[in-house]
Amino acid sequence: MIKGIGHIALKVEDMERSLHFYCDVLQFTKAFEIHDDQDNPWIVYVKAGPGQFIELFYGGKNKPETTENQIGVDHLCLEVTSIEEIASHLKNNDIKLDVEPKKAKDSNYQCWAKDPDGNRIEFMQIMQDSPQSQWYE
Repeated sequence: MIKGIGHIALKVEDMERSLHFYCDVLQFTKAFEIHDDQDNPWIVYVKAGPGQFIELFYGGKNKPETTENQIGVDHLCLEVTSIEEIASHLKNNDIKLDVEPKKAKDSNYQCWAKDPDGNRIEFMQIMQDSPQSQWYE
């Protein structure tokens, strides 16, 4: 039946700025684009892992003033091999960390930043003693 999560879809205000962040800074790959029925750019797919994508939709305009207690998507979590390495890489690319690397209550290490549209991104290093590690196949 269900195999897994295929993608997260985000509306973006400035596609080039978003592609720079996701492809140049985070080093994901721009996979392909889809155009609408009038052949206008509509969606850009960014490959985040095997069978995993971030869909970037053109046309984002209305950014909420705050996301506190907002219903809906809270954040995107990206698994990393080294929390210190990703934190350093983000800072070296002028990406401000909202939360510096730290150990979370689930025993994993995390740091936090935002994409160009203000979407919160958690970077997580899974540790062997975490509850998540028990579910890896």
